[in-house]
Amino acid sequence: MDGAAAARPEAAAWVVDRPGPVGTTGAGPLVLERRARPVPGPGEILVEVEACGVCRTDLHLAEGDLPPRLPRCTPGHEVVGRVTALGPGAAGFAVGDRAGVAWLAGVCGRCRYCLGGRENLCPASTYTGWDRHGGYARTVTADARFAYRLPGGPPAEELAPLLCAGIIGYRALERAELPAGGLLGIYGFGASAHLTAQIALARGARLAVFTRGEAARDLARELGAGFAGDSYDPPPEPLDAAILFAPAGELVPVALAALDRGGTLAVAGIHLTDVPVLDYRRHLFQERTLRSVTANTRADGRAFLAEAARARPVVRVNRYPLERADTALADLAADRVTGVAVLVP
Repeated sequence: MDGAAAARPEAAAWVVDRPGPVGTTGAGPLVLERRARPVPGPGEILVEVEACGVCRTDLHLAEGDLPPRLPRCTPGHEVVGRVTALGPGAAGFAVGDRAGVAWLAGVCGRCRYCLGGRENLCPASTYTGWDRHGGYARTVTADARFAYRLPGGPPAEELAPLLCAGIIGYRALERAELPAGGLLGIYGFGASAHLTAQIALARGARLAVFTRGEAARDLARELGAGFAGDSYDPPPEPLDAAILFAPAGELVPVALAALDRGGTLAVAGIHLTDVPVLDYRRHLFQERTLRSVTANTRADGRAFLAEAARARPVVRVNRYPLERADTALADLAADRVTGVAVLVP
């Protein structure tokens, strides 16, 4: 630690020490340490964390499904907080503003993907909680151009999951190309799925949910699903579109077989176990489509946050103090979280 860092106050932050299985408290890959409070660089803001959502991507990072990019990285990319300092040239925020720090942390701005409105595919894209330290901490820095202005009224723990679970679910819903009034199938019903379901219902869709957890099925019915069954149950009728949120490749053929002619399955996760061999006539013939979802653009984020402000989805929050981030990840890994887990410093 250099002299300048040593002179700065320290604050608690979790880091991925050695990626591996998440277990009981004190036995997993996360380590709580004290670290010098960061200073915002050029174009950056410093955010005092009010809440940080616990995302399955954090679990993939901690367990090593995603190869580490930043040594001893602090996870967390669903951050809500107050701006406490501005770096040189930072624009769009003032000290005291509420800001959201999300998954997409930066792009090159020059490649054909960025120039063509598909910055989520930028080969030089960087991510909060993977390429730079995230929100399992008291403070976090972010490029002001990639942060979101947030309203001051709603509780921080209800806003935090919108910044990844909500945005990625929104992009998956767009990629699924659900026709107006169509039947949407959702496989897996965690943080992202329970928000996406409400957006789809607000648009006039019908909903069928397939998930292994009884508590998750109960939540799906409570939120308006017309059908809620096990992951392998047949749908009540052929699906017009489907989204796979569960990181289980074995469900890809199941969901494709449940689609009506011309239907689309969008796979929403950043990590998926191996997909079994597909039968062309059963799974893809009659113009069924299989699509992946890769991150999001800032335009996706702004569009979703505006739609969520109108639809006001219910966010089922499970609160954990920052000091129990390892427990939150273990509960997520063991399917003990119904809705979303959120760290509240």
